[in-house]
Amino acid sequence: MSSSSPSPRRVAVVGATGAVGREMVNVLHSRSFPVGELRLFASARSAGRTVETPFGQITLEEFNHERVKDCDIVLLAVSGDFAKEHGPRIAAAGPLVIDNSSAFRYQPEIPLIVPEINAGAYEPSKRLISNPNCTTAIAVVALGPLHKAFGLRRVIVSTYQATSGAGAEGMEELEQQTRNQLEGRPVTNSVFRHPIPFNVIPQIDAFQENGYTKEEMKVTWETRKILDLPDLPVSCTAVRIPTYRAHSEAITIETIEPVTAAAARAVLGDAAGVKLTDDPANGVYPMPLNATGQFDVEVGRIRVNPVFGDRGLDLFVCGDQLLKGAALNAVQIAELSL
Repeated sequence: MSSSSPSPRRVAVVGATGAVGREMVNVLHSRSFPVGELRLFASARSAGRTVETPFGQITLEEFNHERVKDCDIVLLAVSGDFAKEHGPRIAAAGPLVIDNSSAFRYQPEIPLIVPEINAGAYEPSKRLISNPNCTTAIAVVALGPLHKAFGLRRVIVSTYQATSGAGAEGMEELEQQTRNQLEGRPVTNSVFRHPIPFNVIPQIDAFQENGYTKEEMKVTWETRKILDLPDLPVSCTAVRIPTYRAHSEAITIETIEPVTAAAARAVLGDAAGVKLTDDPANGVYPMPLNATGQFDVEVGRIRVNPVFGDRGLDLFVCGDQLLKGAALNAVQIAELSL
């Protein structure tokens, strides 16, 4: 954020009652974003209800274009279909629109930004900006500095993704069905394809023709775009695990230049948005419980990969997917406009 005192902004959050929308409001407050007026938009059934926020009591409004066109910044925490229908129209009226869905991420003319990595992609003339997939955002916070220092030749990612990645319903299914399992009642599933208690499910989103899921391909497509490496080989296996919040990822990279664990630690220790959490002998490494609620991405278990020798590295990362993977990153993009 600029060191000068930016003028107050009129900010709207569309989808304000969802998990990401609520976090956006909290992050705006905790980062002292210069909010002059905050408007919260939700579905028709929620409109008129008053909610407590860090900015005081605010009455939820039903969305329409007339109510947001005079805002400076509009944060969309809505479905991709809603974003496609309304995002470009809102942006055409003047507000800066930051969309958390996947609707526009793969359109070349629309920036896809993780501010610590590619803030230069922000252009004031472009009024519609995409927020990355949560898994990608967490990964590139670590990958970006390593690419700058050593160059990336190829990347392999295995994810361990929390149930909250499927929304509040996913967390509720984990809690309720775990209780059923422990108390000897039938365990059912509706949010996930299989029961989640005491299980891991190697499927997130729909399978594509190449055998990867769409979630896995998002990591490939978006990492390439954010790092400006259109031909970077990236392979991802995305797995749902029975935790509440914060995604974890095991990442293997082959570098262009030789790399050592010590050199990588030095780079990541100075990297924006990274918390170096790397003292395995004392049980210090990234974990979802510790990353939950934190702005920085934890990075640890840094070691030379024996397959690629002096050009290979393994690391483990954890990040709060509702924060760096969604709400925090969106607010950081908004900060680029100040």
